[in-house]
Amino acid sequence: MPYALSLESRGGYLHARVTGSGNQQTVLDYTQEIHNACIERDLRAVLIEENLSGPSISLSAVLQIVAERAPQAVKLLKRIALVDLNPEHNPSHLEFAENAAANRGLNLRLFPSVGAAQKWLQETPASGKDASAG
Repeated sequence: MPYALSLESRGGYLHARVTGSGNQQTVLDYTQEIHNACIERDLRAVLIEENLSGPSISLSAVLQIVAERAPQAVKLLKRIALVDLNPEHNPSHLEFAENAAANRGLNLRLFPSVGAAQKWLQETPASGKDASAG
């Protein structure tokens, strides 16, 4: 397996930490594992703390990942917080992922730190309306 994933339930959300090689298949695999864990634990929000090695994946790969994962995620997850710890990764690719997810009805937000992501996840419960999130 080209990645390692640790999962921890925390105050209404799943905190997922992933490390390993950065490629499209890794992201598809770990996001499926996270989705399954959210179902098993009856959680509607997730914090993904990603530290995958190597350069950013291509924009076309980002779009394929979002297109493949969005249909099941939108039915389950109210909030997805993403923190990418690899300074090599192009921030514009992450912004593209955020926009592509929003276009498919997903509330995916990028954060510069785990602390900022945790604050957002804890401000308004994921089970409630998200009008005040921002």
